[in-house]
This record gives sequence, C-alpha cells and structure tokens, in this order.
Amino acid sequence: MKSGIPQQIELILSDVDGVLTDGAIVYNNQGIETKSFHVRDGLAIQLWKRAGFRFGLITSRTSHIVKVRAAELGIDIVRQGSEDKLAKALEVMAECGVLPERVCFIGDDLPDIPVMRRVGFPVAVADAEKDVRDRAAYVTRSPGGRGAVREVVEMLLKAKSLWGDVIAQYLE
Repeated sequence: MKSGIPQQIELILSDVDGVLTDGAIVYNNQGIETKSFHVRDGLAIQLWKRAGFRFGLITSRTSHIVKVRAAELGIDIVRQGSEDKLAKALEVMAECGVLPERVCFIGDDLPDIPVMRRVGFPVAVADAEKDVRDRAAYVTRSPGGRGAVREVVEMLLKAKSLWGDVIAQYLE
C-alpha cells in the first residue's frame, strides 16, 4: 500500500445517481429523465480501462440514459434495477474472477453500505450520507457528479505508478 491506498485494486464498481451524477433526477415535459455527467469522470473511466482494469456500474434505478452513457464510455458491466446491490456486486466479482479485496466501490447512500463493507477499498463521495462516509476507507474531496470518480481513478493509478503512462499522450 502507498499512503493507505490499496495497490491491488483491479475493479472499480460505482453507483450512478449521487456518484456519477449530482443525484438530481430531472424529468422534462414529456416525462423523459435526464442526468448530468461530468466529462472528467468519463475520461477517468476511459483512462482506468486503458490501464487494463475494469469498471462497472451498479444502480438501484433503471434509466435509459445510464445505458447510453455506459455505451459511450465502453463500460460493459452495467447492472440496473439492482435493489440488492451486494448480490449484484458479488455476481460481477465472480464473473470477472476478482476477489472482493481487489475491488473499489464508490457510493453515496445507504443502499451502498452492504457493498462497501465487503470490498477492499470502500469510497464515499464528499456529499455522501454521513453513515456512508463513516464506513468509507476514503472520502473524496469532490462531490458526486463533480469529479469524484476522476479523483478516485487518479489516486489509484498514481498508487500503482501508472498515472504518467496513461496521460503521456496528452502531455507530448
């Protein structure tokens, strides 16, 4: 470990609403749901994958826009409508052949706690509920939907000494 950050993390699982978004659920006049995603979180997910690791989404809600955003980012692990997030997380870990101690889960609200208790690196976004923050190994400085996922990915890649490699193309 480098500065208390587990270097063995190979899979990041994340909630969506409140982590990749600010938690607001907005409907237009036609009843179509919209969400706002931060572009830096999206790039971070792509950098994590470029480094050879996996990223997945586990959310209690079901939303077409999550499917669209996941496809745009090349996220092939998407579990929507998951009331039992722990069961879905364990299913994903088994499918990926990854032990729980090699998993980071990023959450913000009470349904995320069971998963956080089982993984090697539980993370809460800055504006997560207090009970979630209290159970996290790390609490981001950034709130959900405002770069929190970027912060986690950058921290993990730096702990693995891979950050410079994955951003090299941008610095040349």
